[in-house]
Amino acid sequence: MSAQINYYLDFVIFGNTLFRYLLTAIILITGLLVIKLVIRRIIKQIKLFSEKTVTTIDDFLASILETIVLPLLYFVVVYLALKSLVFPAAYEKALNYCILGVLVFFVVQAILAAINYGFRTYLVKKTNDASLEKSLQGTMLLVKLVVWAGAIIFFLDNLGFKISAVIAGLGIGGIAVALAAQAVLKDLFSYFCILFDHPFKVGDFIIVGDFMGTIEHIGIKTTRIRSLGGEMLILSNSDLTDSRLRNYKLMEKRRVVFKIGVVYQTPLAQLQEIPQIVKNIVTTIKDADFDRAHFLSFGDFSLVFEIVYYVVGGDYNKYMDIQQQINFRIMEEFEKRKIEFAYPTQTVYHAPIAS
Repeated sequence: MSAQINYYLDFVIFGNTLFRYLLTAIILITGLLVIKLVIRRIIKQIKLFSEKTVTTIDDFLASILETIVLPLLYFVVVYLALKSLVFPAAYEKALNYCILGVLVFFVVQAILAAINYGFRTYLVKKTNDASLEKSLQGTMLLVKLVVWAGAIIFFLDNLGFKISAVIAGLGIGGIAVALAAQAVLKDLFSYFCILFDHPFKVGDFIIVGDFMGTIEHIGIKTTRIRSLGGEMLILSNSDLTDSRLRNYKLMEKRRVVFKIGVVYQTPLAQLQEIPQIVKNIVTTIKDADFDRAHFLSFGDFSLVFEIVYYVVGGDYNKYMDIQQQINFRIMEEFEKRKIEFAYPTQTVYHAPIAS
């Protein structure tokens, strides 16, 4: 009986014995069952655990296990099963190249996923700026091109192609392209400076030279600014990084200096009361921090007082609302005390003409 079994097991089909086919089937079925019944459950438990934690690194690792490691294990099982068979040299070589291509593909996916996770963690969450999501798309496109180019070169090199000559040619061509497109590359590097240093972000009100407005979009080459007049200003990224830029969205306090003038006929006692009157007004207004009020100078037609205070926050409309309140209150208090504001006047004195 055993001799008959051995006869069938040693029966050759397409260059392999029946025993090798059975061994291949056993390896394949066992591997798939282990992955499906054991490893998938382990990954599922890890994923459920990661959803209960506050940190994001475990969510990322669980995602990598489910989307990259698990499919890769299926390919490994198939590869190990097929390796138990004997193939012609050409087919064996093709199988090895296919497995190498699959491994390169999954490694690239893992690298890109790690880079994307790093960008989202350190740029989006740390700056609390959801608008960076759009900017990251452009950055990830460049990263993908670089990573995939490196992976393809690695794969072709293992296939036996002479990559060194190709790389040398690309290097010379790259220098020529860089010289021809240095303005574009400068804007690209400026984009990365904006992305990592974030001197401004979407929604910020900035002033650059004679231009001012609100940032609406930060692109790889240009940044779009909506001006106060409503038109769209499009500035290159290098222009913004090379310029002295004022970002009013980052302003924590706005220093406000304004002056008022009263007539020269105002009694000294009332002049001495004016700084305290203004102080009492400013200190009662919310989000206004009084600094000082002084009799500044003798003007051409008025006695000039200078008042300084701070508005908490950088909102321009808020500043104007507070200044309006102060102006109304000053006029109200001056009317009560009969203090007259000055305005441009001239007094002409006529000397008597000698007869």
